[in-house]
Amino acid sequence: MKLALLFSFTTIALSYGNESHDHTPPVVLTEMGVKNLQIETAPVTKADFDVTTFALGRTEAIPSRRAFVSSRIPGRVLENRVTIGQQVQKDDPLVLLESRLPGNPPPQVWLTAPAAGTILSVKVHLGSPIEPTEALAEIVDLRSLYLIVNLPQAVAGKLTRGTKANVHFPLRPQQTHEATLLQLAACSGEDPLCALGLEVAPRPLNGADTTNATAGVIFALDNPNSELRPGMTAECSIIREQKTQVLSVPRLAIQGSPEDRHVYLKHPTIEHAFVRVPVQTGLSNEQRTEILAGLEENDMVVTRGSYSLDYAGGSNTSLKEALDAAHGHEHNEDGSEKSSNSEEHDHEHDHADEHEHADEHEHTDEHEHTDAHEHTDEHEHTDEHEHTDEHEPMSMSTPMSTSMRLHHPARAKNF
Repeated sequence: MKLALLFSFTTIALSYGNESHDHTPPVVLTEMGVKNLQIETAPVTKADFDVTTFALGRTEAIPSRRAFVSSRIPGRVLENRVTIGQQVQKDDPLVLLESRLPGNPPPQVWLTAPAAGTILSVKVHLGSPIEPTEALAEIVDLRSLYLIVNLPQAVAGKLTRGTKANVHFPLRPQQTHEATLLQLAACSGEDPLCALGLEVAPRPLNGADTTNATAGVIFALDNPNSELRPGMTAECSIIREQKTQVLSVPRLAIQGSPEDRHVYLKHPTIEHAFVRVPVQTGLSNEQRTEILAGLEENDMVVTRGSYSLDYAGGSNTSLKEALDAAHGHEHNEDGSEKSSNSEEHDHEHDHADEHEHADEHEHTDEHEHTDAHEHTDEHEHTDEHEHTDEHEPMSMSTPMSTSMRLHHPARAKNF
């Protein structure tokens, strides 16, 4: 029973590291090593997971929301109220034109805004001559824009109308916009006018265009505050698939080749120790990677510094020392706990040493006691012999007086 309990405790203590399937011992760092590698951890969590594709895009004005200011008669500019970025309403007076038609004085005409919007371009100056064929200013309703994205044809062909995209603009990095897919572009290519169907680029006569393997995709982008402008570069995360309650980790945590994906877990009991755990990964987006097997929710994985742990196995702290300090008892060099048999053997060995030492001590005492006894007997015998020699003149038949026996030290003792 005792052995079974000890085995169970050993299994629990080492199971965290052995779940890594390859039985790789943990990487044990010093406190300074953790600081030098800038180790950071994050929990394994379940959350809604978006499978995305990253692409660059470009905003363009919606053709139906563009308008131009022009004159039906030739003339000369007498007054100009047009500035770039100006918000105008329909029929607002913008340019006062003096006609070239005969008259005294010459007739004057106000050119007004054909639609509400923002003035994006101006080609009129005070006193400049005007011809009916010229566009004096462009007005665009910016409350909605097109976002044109070029994607690989294999990806674009799988997208459907209504697909969402999260959009960031380098000029406004703190803001996130949502765009909705409308349709595939009229033609493939970098030219946004071609994508909008306003101008068709020449096609090669010998068949497919092998130099251009992309397809243009048009998204609708809301711009209620008219902050965005046509021609702005956008960073797009196109959501190809959505999953709910998916187990995932930050992408920084995943290490290794596609055949050897693994992460590093923070050891639950050993300080500054990290366990290498193989994992099976699924889909990924820009931030997170889906985990199919190998981890559980709330496991703490190393994010920043995980790459360095692959090369940090040469720590001065051994696995045995780390386990001894964490668990409060001794372990073998491979990290396993010392079995009860080895402990009993050590106890018996110590007991045998103590017994042998006691026997030797008793034997030494007996030997010393025997020597002391023999020495005492010899001493007494010598004293008797010397006493006999001193009293040789006395006849052996003459009895010793009682007073003489009492006052002689040796005899008094024997008496």
